[in-house]
Amino acid sequence: MLDERKAAILEAVVTEYVRTAQPVGSAHVVHSADVSVSAATVRHEMAALEREGYLTQPHTSAGRVPTEKGYRHFVDALRGRGSLGPDEQLTVREFFSKAQGGLETLLESTSNLLAELTNLAAVVVSPAMELATVRSIQVVGLSPRVALVLAVLSEATVEKRTIELADDATEEVLADVSAHLNRCYRNRALSERPPVPATGNVVVDGIAAAAAASLSQGGEASHDRVFVGGVSRMAEAFDAMQTLRGVLGILEQSYMVVGLLQDLMSRGLEVAIGKEHGIASLSECAVIVAPYRAEGETIGTIGVLGPTRMNYPKALAAVGVVSQRLGRHLAEA
Repeated sequence: MLDERKAAILEAVVTEYVRTAQPVGSAHVVHSADVSVSAATVRHEMAALEREGYLTQPHTSAGRVPTEKGYRHFVDALRGRGSLGPDEQLTVREFFSKAQGGLETLLESTSNLLAELTNLAAVVVSPAMELATVRSIQVVGLSPRVALVLAVLSEATVEKRTIELADDATEEVLADVSAHLNRCYRNRALSERPPVPATGNVVVDGIAAAAAASLSQGGEASHDRVFVGGVSRMAEAFDAMQTLRGVLGILEQSYMVVGLLQDLMSRGLEVAIGKEHGIASLSECAVIVAPYRAEGETIGTIGVLGPTRMNYPKALAAVGVVSQRLGRHLAEA
């Protein structure tokens, strides 16, 4: 642990380096609002922070820059997550108040929104379909011998199947089929293929069996869908072309993105800095991740990826606000 003075000096260095991308000297730190000591004391403390691994000096005549350890202390010591400005808060509110279309359209647009707020690459992951549970099922007649099976899932998507009927079916019969399927499927995954016991009504049982068979098709072939926004911003975020190529290579591989975010979530990491996320090509990057939930259930993951020299308070605030609003929007939908 750092004492209060060292922590204030480290915070001043991180904040200035994030702002300017230039090594920070003691002259700037002396004028920081939270540092009220002499320049000599600041130089002494910065040298101590370097020995302890929080700062490094890229050139003998230059100021200092934060190390991964320095960024980690800065993030862990944040007194709050920062906040979005009034204009940015308005942008988020207007986005979700006007959001329309299906889930994929919403998630793709949300990734672009988050990228716009943070100037980082933004990632939104929808859960695999087989993990989504059924909220409701409805069987609707399209013609006397054709019906549409609609399954509303917990991730706010709708699975649709068309089935042919052996006999004409009334609205009352289809309502009975819907009620029976709801009793069997509600709060269970389609991939479970729950049993649909007979009701004793031959017509209802025949339609219910056909509907259940249609819903079992394709459920296990689903996969996590990844929506990435702000990739073009990465060219401005990294100075080294080799690092940029590595980052873009990861973002192009959906399974790598999903695995990275799931690993961080399983380890309870909200922020992973440098080598903490275990991917060599992202060693100069930081990742911020959060789940988005609907009605208390985690239905997906959202996050940003950028250089370790990122504005952590703002990025944390943006990820937090957007994940909450996205979950609320899906719950209301």
